[in-house]
Amino acid sequence: MTPQLEQKLDRILARAEELRFMLSGTLAGEAFVKASKELAELEPIEDRVATLRAAEKGMAEAEAMLADPELKDLAEAEYHDLKAQLPELEMAVRLALLPKDEADERSAILEIRPAAGGDEAGLFAAELFAAYQKYAQGQGWRFEVLDYDENELGGIKGAMAEINGRGVFAKLKFESGVHRVQRVPATETQGRIHTSTVTVAVLPEAEDVDVEVNEADLRIDVYRASGAGGQHVNKTESAVRITHLPTGIVVAMQEERSQHKNRAKAMKILRSRLYDAQRHAADSSRAADRKSQVGTGDRSERIRTYNFPQGRVTDHRINLTLHKIDRVMLGEFDDIVGALIAEDQAARLAAES
Repeated sequence: MTPQLEQKLDRILARAEELRFMLSGTLAGEAFVKASKELAELEPIEDRVATLRAAEKGMAEAEAMLADPELKDLAEAEYHDLKAQLPELEMAVRLALLPKDEADERSAILEIRPAAGGDEAGLFAAELFAAYQKYAQGQGWRFEVLDYDENELGGIKGAMAEINGRGVFAKLKFESGVHRVQRVPATETQGRIHTSTVTVAVLPEAEDVDVEVNEADLRIDVYRASGAGGQHVNKTESAVRITHLPTGIVVAMQEERSQHKNRAKAMKILRSRLYDAQRHAADSSRAADRKSQVGTGDRSERIRTYNFPQGRVTDHRINLTLHKIDRVMLGEFDDIVGALIAEDQAARLAAES
């Protein structure tokens, strides 16, 4: 490690000790909360530095013992073992030092809509929504359907879900974009392969303090809910449509039979969309000189192809192809998610150097 990096690590360790001393004293209220949060952010770095420095110390001690004939064989084995570990331990420290996305630990709002391809796009949108639900369950997250607008064929016109758990956004944020499917639709009599697309948006869930929404900026309309084939039709005006006048963002919700519940859900989604817009504006200004390797998160960007005849899933941003489409559609996204996170980390490490 460079002397500059070693000095930076020393400053971080000293700051962590200073915060512990402060927290053991008379800090209270907002100052206590602020110091606790800062210490919580530094402790993972502190742990990785301690592991790295313990390995460096052990390697130096083993190297010193090499001169002793009786200890040489044991010391040589330990020396080479620790030396092999150092690159991985140093990388762990470098990754811990990368700037954190404050939204990574948050829950998320998932939204899926069919795009090009008619009925087939709606059917695949429903399948992809179900795949994410299975993935969430496998991660131990809570998956709550906020809106599910089903059509007569079993596909969807659109669906939204709230996914609650720790680190949800960190794992799902690279899923935003255009997902393309290539397969023979069930309705195709000639056996021809069709190409359809759906859009996916993953938004970090906003808290009330993140976005200030002025009631005067909202137009709220209520109307009777309706569903496919006359299902879930309400005789009362329980459906809610909220328009945020300054941005033109519109959120409609009719999943619940209660107008109050539909309004609460619509406001949650509106806040998340406003928060996401703020984040994108900030990211654009910060990263004008560098585009992330894994894309912008824009729903207009084609990110992945699901080719059923060939049994493969390809993520175009990182040139990753997996020949296990059946497993992916059962919610096994770990290989894709892991590769995307690793690519993002590599890009950010390169930008830091």
